[in-house]
Amino acid sequence: MTAKKLKVKQEKKSVAMDHLKKAADNHVQMLSALENNHYNAAGTLAIQCGISAADAICVYEKSIRSISADHFDACDLVRSITLPEAKEKSNLLRRIIAKKNLIQYEKRSIYQVEAIEIVKTATRFYQWVVSCLKK
Repeated sequence: MTAKKLKVKQEKKSVAMDHLKKAADNHVQMLSALENNHYNAAGTLAIQCGISAADAICVYEKSIRSISADHFDACDLVRSITLPEAKEKSNLLRRIIAKKNLIQYEKRSIYQVEAIEIVKTATRFYQWVVSCLKK
């Protein structure tokens, strides 16, 4: 079996901070949305926060980011980073992205407990990326 070829874009390492800024903006608004009981918005912002944070860490560590339509490819790219926590953290991102269809496309709104969980998961992933980029 051959490995799946990921669609990626080369970027300069300095661009990582631009992606981190997007993640930071989404993180702040995600927390605000949760606090104001806007659970669908909090969930959507958690997904955006996770994807932008993944772009930031991948560009910082590998000078590439995923451009695949399948957001799970970003998880595989994070997993391939040579940091000791990358495998564990890629699983956090996978849990965030797994909620994308429910949050953005299904007719029902997400419940408070679901919003709290995805916000916690996105925060853990985001904080890991921040800690890696601030070293």
